[in-house]
Amino acid sequence: MGTWGIGHFDNDTAADFGGKLDDSDPEKRAALIGQALEAAVHAGAEGFLDSDEAMEAVAAAALLAAHCPGGEPVDTPYGPDEPVPLPGGAPSSVLLGLAVRALDQVTAETSELRELWGESAEPVEWLAGIGRLRAVLAAGAPV
Repeated sequence: MGTWGIGHFDNDTAADFGGKLDDSDPEKRAALIGQALEAAVHAGAEGFLDSDEAMEAVAAAALLAAHCPGGEPVDTPYGPDEPVPLPGGAPSSVLLGLAVRALDQVTAETSELRELWGESAEPVEWLAGIGRLRAVLAAGAPV
C-alpha cells in the first residue's frame, strides 16, 4: 500500500496527489480537489472504493479542512508545497458536503482502504483521524 503512517499524507498516493496539485495551475487546484472527492463518492456508490481513490479523497479532504475553523494545517513534506487557493478563500458548503460524503465512503465496508487498515496494527487510530477530519468538515457542510 506504500504507507508509512496514519497521517492523511503518509502514503505514496496522497504524496503524489500533493505533487499533482503543485504541478497544476493554481486556479485549477480546487477543481482537482473536487474531482478526487467526486471520484470517491461515485466509486463508493457503485459498490467498491479502490484504495488509491480513497487515499486521494482523504488528502483532498485534509486540504479543505485546513481552511476550516478547527482544521489542522497540512504541514507535512508529503503534501503540496504551495497553498491550495480556494474561491472566496474558504471551501464552499457544497464542497464541504462532498468531502463529508467522500469520507463516509472511505470508511464504509465497501472501501478497500478501510479493509487494508483493518488488517493493520493501527485501525482504531486511523479511523479516529478520519473521524476528526470529518467532524471539522461536517461543521460547515449543509445538513
